[in-house]
Amino acid sequence: MNPLSPVIRLCLFAIAWFSWMLAFAVRRKGGQQAVQMEPKARWGILLEMAGFFCVFMHRPRMHIWDSELAVWRALLGVVFAIPAILMAWSAVGHLGRQWRIDAGLNADHELVQTGAYRVVRHPIYASMLGMLLASICWVGTLPGWPLGVVLFVVGTEIRVRVEDGLLLARFGQRFSEWRLSVPAYLPFLR
Repeated sequence: MNPLSPVIRLCLFAIAWFSWMLAFAVRRKGGQQAVQMEPKARWGILLEMAGFFCVFMHRPRMHIWDSELAVWRALLGVVFAIPAILMAWSAVGHLGRQWRIDAGLNADHELVQTGAYRVVRHPIYASMLGMLLASICWVGTLPGWPLGVVLFVVGTEIRVRVEDGLLLARFGQRFSEWRLSVPAYLPFLR
């Protein structure tokens, strides 16, 4: 098969990322002020963003955006992007006003176990990982993408541990049982 044009690469990338980000703008309901925050989770955010930065950075002489895209890379990226986008829309919709960037709990915080939360406890991180993998397929180069994946996973592990700790403190046995039955952010892996 003939490789795809750079315009298709740009369109795939732009449409997927716009669709993913739109979930946070459209589905999010008015937020509440958290009564309990855990600032340690910000280290996780920093590492996740550093991971994305590594994937999007390219050697100075590499013109990835001007080059053709192999069909298999385009299709594999779509395979990662579509579930990631759907998971983000479901997660934000079911989490509602409890969604925030910082790890924290509202006064009336609920343990959400519906929608994407039936598949993983942290579906937004799963969707971020899916978008990272789609981006790697479409624009990732060496040595940036392997380092990006490592930084993202380390950052996500920090976030998951902090958020699980907050939920365990609030919901006790109910959260413990859910944690045993639902994986953190990688579907089908315990």
